[in-house]
Amino acid sequence: MTDRRGLLIILSSPSGAGKSTLSRRLRDWDDSISFSVSATTRAPREGEVDGQDYHFMEEGAFKRAVAAGDMLEHAHVFGNFYGSPRGAVEAAIGQGRDVLFDIDWQGAQQIQNSVLGPHTLSIFILPPSIAELKRRLISRGQDGPEVIAKRMQKSWDEISHWAEYDYVLINDDLEATDAKLKSIVTAARLKRVQQPGLNAHVQRLQLEFEERE
Repeated sequence: MTDRRGLLIILSSPSGAGKSTLSRRLRDWDDSISFSVSATTRAPREGEVDGQDYHFMEEGAFKRAVAAGDMLEHAHVFGNFYGSPRGAVEAAIGQGRDVLFDIDWQGAQQIQNSVLGPHTLSIFILPPSIAELKRRLISRGQDGPEVIAKRMQKSWDEISHWAEYDYVLINDDLEATDAKLKSIVTAARLKRVQQPGLNAHVQRLQLEFEERE
């Protein structure tokens, strides 16, 4: 039995709030934390590797997996299905390894309501202001004006679900937010439910105490 059970770490935010950067820093801090590799029914893009970038599945197989309860969360996005396979996550946390999920509030709700919900740590990242959020999206240089406008329009829908998360961080200073995130993960790892060996340890203490009488 491992010293602790792994966490399902959920990070959510509107685009541009810094979630991807914080996720990368978290994994640099502890390289035993792995990203959950999603399953999808869309075709692989050039250079994508099955099992590394995504688990590529036929739609029928995906739907059967959902019906069998083998997906912790799933969604239909732009004509394709996406989901988080349950088996690999269960195996990882059973070995004491944390799994990181970069998903929206809908996926977060599904995982929190799943059988692995007690081992979930959910964190929402807020921007310091809407103006700063837009500035960050523009400065990334990845999207044109139309795409940025759509992301901004969607941002409030994401932000409106902030209260459904265990922790909420305002990312107004990357270094400070990064430090807070690591502190949250460190504390969550010590929760009673994450330490499977506690019962046995307390029983040993009880036996030792009784033998002294």
